[in-house]
Amino acid sequence: MIIIGLTGGIGSGKSTILSYFREHGYPCFESDEVGKKLLEVKLKETVLKLFGEEVYNAKGILDRKALSKKVFSNSKLLETLNDIVHPAVNEAFEKFKKKYQDFPVIVKEAAILIESGSYKSCDIIVLVKAPLDERIKRIVARDSVNESEVIARIDNQWEDEKKEKYADYVVENISLEETYEKVKYLIKKLNNKENI
Repeated sequence: MIIIGLTGGIGSGKSTILSYFREHGYPCFESDEVGKKLLEVKLKETVLKLFGEEVYNAKGILDRKALSKKVFSNSKLLETLNDIVHPAVNEAFEKFKKKYQDFPVIVKEAAILIESGSYKSCDIIVLVKAPLDERIKRIVARDSVNESEVIARIDNQWEDEKKEKYADYVVENISLEETYEKVKYLIKKLNNKENI
């Protein structure tokens, strides 16, 4: 089994590229989405104790904005959150691997795949990049947050230049058509069992 590690900074367009892989029949593990679900169920009690009731709404659903505000303005809190979430996500990924063990290729998406060291369990690293101003625009529109909040999140991730040293394949995500062609080329190589 080949494990593709798909990563990129916030707003780079990882989800778009993940959907391309999914359309081509590759099982896709979304670390960030799995992490969010775990925060609402399995990890809820721990998070309540550490971060307070204000990070959940009246219905007991995680208030991602409130949690983001807390952790992205305090590196120690962010580290604490990562220490809680990453082991649980890794455990979920091991179950995912077993479930899809008969597939020749699976995709693992994670925003901080390289920073967390999770890239070591992947065979091919695909880095998604986009211009900073474009990323900021995308996140402001998607999450209804202000620019300074987006910049605080970006500042807590490695710069693309640093990540590129670990990447086997870089996708510049500016034009959707061009991005799709790049992913199609990568998928063709995978299907033909060619080196990336």
